[in-house]
Amino acid sequence: MPDALEELSDWLSGAPRPPTRPLVTVSYAQSLDGSIAAPGGGTLRLSGPQSRRMTHVLRSLHDSIMVGIGTVLADDPQLTVREVEGENPRPFIVDTHLRTPVSARVLSSGKPPVIAAAESADASAQVALEEVGAEVVRVPASPDGWLQLTSLLSRLESLGVTRLMVEGGARLVTSFLNARLVDRVVITVCPCLVGGLKAVGIIDLTQFGHYPRLVNPHSACFGEDIVIWGGVESASR
Repeated sequence: MPDALEELSDWLSGAPRPPTRPLVTVSYAQSLDGSIAAPGGGTLRLSGPQSRRMTHVLRSLHDSIMVGIGTVLADDPQLTVREVEGENPRPFIVDTHLRTPVSARVLSSGKPPVIAAAESADASAQVALEEVGAEVVRVPASPDGWLQLTSLLSRLESLGVTRLMVEGGARLVTSFLNARLVDRVVITVCPCLVGGLKAVGIIDLTQFGHYPRLVNPHSACFGEDIVIWGGVESASR
C-alpha cells in the first residue's frame, strides 16, 4: 500500500486543470466540530507535525497560495514550504481595503506576495506595501463589497498561475464553494472540540440547487489527525 502522503501528492499532481481558469484546491485544518479559529476569532493551532508537513508538501505542488486579510491579521502566516523541500508558492492575499500591515511576515518570508484590493482602496496604503516588495492589483468588487472571484482567478492566470491553493479564512472558502470554483478539497480533522469559528458558512443553493459533494473521497491518518480529500462534483469549468 503506498504511503498516504505519496498517494495524496500523486492524486493532486495528476489533477487536470480546468480549461478556463487555474485549478483550485481548498485546504484547511479544523477541529472535530468544524472550527478553524477559537471562540471570538482567536488564533487556533490545530495540526500535528505530520499533517502540518503534509500541508507544506501540498503547498509545494501549487503555483500560488491564497488567503484572506482576516487570516493575515489573525495568524500572521508565512505561507512557505519551510518544513519540506520544494518551491514556495507565490502568496496571493485578498485584501479589499488594503489592511495588510507592512510588518506582516508574508512580505518577507518567501516570494513577494500579490495583494488584491478593490479599486477604491487607499492609494497611500498601496504605495507603502509596494515599497516593501508587494505587488498590489486592483480588482472589481461585487455588489456585496467582496472582490469578484472570477476576476481574481483571471488575474492569477495572467500571472502564470495554473494551480491555486486556497487556505482560508472562512469567508474566502465559503465564497469559492458558493461560486462552485473548487476542484479539489483536502481537509485535516484534528481530534479536539473547540466551539469556535466554523470553517464554512452558509452554502447558497439559489443558483445551483445542490450542495458541493466530494467525488471518490479518501482518508488517511497523519499522526493523530485524519486527512480527507477528494474532487468536487459541482466544480464549474
